[in-house]
Amino acid sequence: MKGVLLVNLGSPDSPSPKDVKKYLKEFLMDERVIDVNVVLRNILVKGVILNTRPKKSAEAYQKIWWKEGSPLIVISERFHQKLEKKTEIPVALGMRYGSMSIEKGYRALEKQGVTEVLLIPLYPHYAMSSYETVVEKSLEVQKSLFPAMTTDILPPFYNNQEYIKTMSNAIRKDLENFEYDHVLFSYHGIPERHIKKSDTTKSHCKLDGSCCDKPSEAHATCYRHQCFETTKAIAKELNLPEDKFSDSFQSRLGRDPWLKPYTDFEFERLPQEENKKNLAVITPAFVSDCLETLEEIAMEGEEQFQEGGGENYKHIPCLNDNDEWVDTVAKWIENWTANS
Repeated sequence: MKGVLLVNLGSPDSPSPKDVKKYLKEFLMDERVIDVNVVLRNILVKGVILNTRPKKSAEAYQKIWWKEGSPLIVISERFHQKLEKKTEIPVALGMRYGSMSIEKGYRALEKQGVTEVLLIPLYPHYAMSSYETVVEKSLEVQKSLFPAMTTDILPPFYNNQEYIKTMSNAIRKDLENFEYDHVLFSYHGIPERHIKKSDTTKSHCKLDGSCCDKPSEAHATCYRHQCFETTKAIAKELNLPEDKFSDSFQSRLGRDPWLKPYTDFEFERLPQEENKKNLAVITPAFVSDCLETLEEIAMEGEEQFQEGGGENYKHIPCLNDNDEWVDTVAKWIENWTANS
């Protein structure tokens, strides 16, 4: 029997410093998130970050926490429930980090008699700290705890035309009543070294703009290339003039160089250097609104933009449980069921 496992990032159980610390420990100790040797990672995470960051992160979570719980979890559950009604096979939901684990997702499918699983990482783009870690953890759990099962994996869908159309239609509705003079595509940032590590050719990625448009097998695992391709496809679908949109990368951590330009810098630069006073911000690396979109972009971003001289600001929500998005994923599941 076939079934589907949806996997998203995860969330603390509550916005308390204690629960946030527990969540951050699991998240930051992932070798694909902080990719240094385990001794240094222990020193960095347990000796430094967990002694300072949980209180600040808890305050941020408290700003965006809903009465029903974590927005990411609530939204993912709503999407899951809608998707179940559109499919004829069992669908389960798990998270890479936190108490709603991948193991629980597989267990729920096992109880329904599922032996063939389609794993859907809820990330459009390939990155070792998001898509890859979900895939590797899921396969590890399945092989060790559910050996009678098999797992197929949905590939990154950053350039899937159905996804692009769904994203574009949602964005178009949000832009209808907003007189923007610029649209900023803000993607979650990653360290530049992750791009090099994910380069299967070990030579293609230069991080200087010279490689993203050159055909290469490296693009299959290049987050930077895939982000740029998503922007191009959505901009084309929306007929955005070239001078009215750009890319940036948010949520950097530590002092190592991350993908540029940095979103927070762009919030100041766009009104000051390009006289862009009316800004719409899209976050295509996320399919569900979460801390990084609701607090960092919708709240802090607006404040930074206006402090930089901007006037009107609009945060465009993620796809969340958008009905067309539900239909799109249901179609992917139907295709997998028919062809596998």
